[in-house]
Amino acid sequence: MKAKGIVHRYGDNVDTDVIIPARYLNTSEPKELAKYCMMDIDPDFAGRVKPGDIIVAGKNFGCGSSREHAPIAIKASGVSCVIAENFARIFYRNAINIGLPIIECPEASKDIEAGNEVEIDFDKGIIYNLTKNRQYKGQAFPEFMQEIIKAEGLINYINSKF
Repeated sequence: MKAKGIVHRYGDNVDTDVIIPARYLNTSEPKELAKYCMMDIDPDFAGRVKPGDIIVAGKNFGCGSSREHAPIAIKASGVSCVIAENFARIFYRNAINIGLPIIECPEASKDIEAGNEVEIDFDKGIIYNLTKNRQYKGQAFPEFMQEIIKAEGLINYINSKF
């Protein structure tokens, strides 16, 4: 499984209230949430993001409330993966549950810049910065997590088994 896209770069402690502001939580419709994704930190994000693009951030991405709306908004916006130094644990679990690939990799988090083109090999956990001709070793997903992501989320994965 691979992803390839252009990077949108953010810093440390990007919380769920910034990813999808509370004033837009009157719906759980993914495409509607995507319209407001990152609005308070990057008002042009929804209009600029393209299918396959990648978010790279610093420490503690997805901190704050445990709302599933945050990874749903990111995924529905077309983002194929989020790379960060580390993630808030509940965001990590919510992202996997809805089938949004995320990778922790401090080296990539520090070196990759906005606008870089990046490719990720999820099977190997390798992140290739095609712009800078560099590679970083993130953590590969265990096979069961790859199956959840391929199924587009935990519920679809479970339903496919029965």
